[in-house]
Amino acid sequence: MHKSVLLNECLENLKLKDDSIVVDATLGYGGHSSHILQVIKDGYLYCFDQDIDAINFSNQRLKQIGNNFEIINSNFENIKERLNEREVNKVDGILFDLGVSSPQLDQEERGFSFHNNARLDMRMDKSTKISAYEIVNEYSQNELVNIFYKYGEEKYASSIAKNIVKNRKDRKIETTLELVEIIKESVPEKYKREKHPARKVFQAIRIEVNNELEVFENALNQALELINIGGRICVITFHSLEDRICKTIFKNVSEVDKALQKLPIIPEEYLPKYKVIGSFTPTKEELNENKRSRSAKLRVIERIR
Repeated sequence: MHKSVLLNECLENLKLKDDSIVVDATLGYGGHSSHILQVIKDGYLYCFDQDIDAINFSNQRLKQIGNNFEIINSNFENIKERLNEREVNKVDGILFDLGVSSPQLDQEERGFSFHNNARLDMRMDKSTKISAYEIVNEYSQNELVNIFYKYGEEKYASSIAKNIVKNRKDRKIETTLELVEIIKESVPEKYKREKHPARKVFQAIRIEVNNELEVFENALNQALELINIGGRICVITFHSLEDRICKTIFKNVSEVDKALQKLPIIPEEYLPKYKVIGSFTPTKEELNENKRSRSAKLRVIERIR
């Protein structure tokens, strides 16, 4: 079963009360949500997910705890719009867990994992048109270099992209393991020994397929508007690109404008509305129990005015 990363730290930092209105922007298989629901007996939980398998599973899981929740089948990019449709304009807590859930990685046919053989897919929402297959087989060499470098921080982006284009001339690249083989042929032996050579390329393709960074930035800005005074937003990221977006947005909204910093008294309306609470990483115990938590980082912000 998928283990929720940084669960205790999230529950503590969300400062949940009996009647809190909470949003889990990334429901997945309901790990965090099932614990949140146990705390907010008189509150309400709104959950977002686009993966129908995850929604069906979590619906059953959460029903065993209470019925004060709703699962919204939508990308969290629509968080404000979907909540406004339900006449919800302010909430007390919002959680983002940006990791791909273990069941998604473990379902071979989803094509997220470089360990299993499957058709190239990687779509969080199975109804969208562009999958990993289109990216690998139709993007130009320059476009591939660009996404491997930008989203995977892959230093051998050029040789990998070149090899992909060369291989697909003969026939289409259909499966994850075909792609893994091409990646392995494109990097030095030493690099293969350090970490799995396909890790960064698969991350980059997944981000491109699901437009993850743009969607996250958009959703986080909406979340800041939705949060009540005294309410908190918790964000769990798993790689430096997402973490950088989160850190930058939190910094921008919690600091006084540089032009005003030298004033002896800063007018109330120019004081920041948010305060950064801190960042957290998994404990040694959690790292031992759940290897997938090793790159996780939690950042927390509170609305103060």
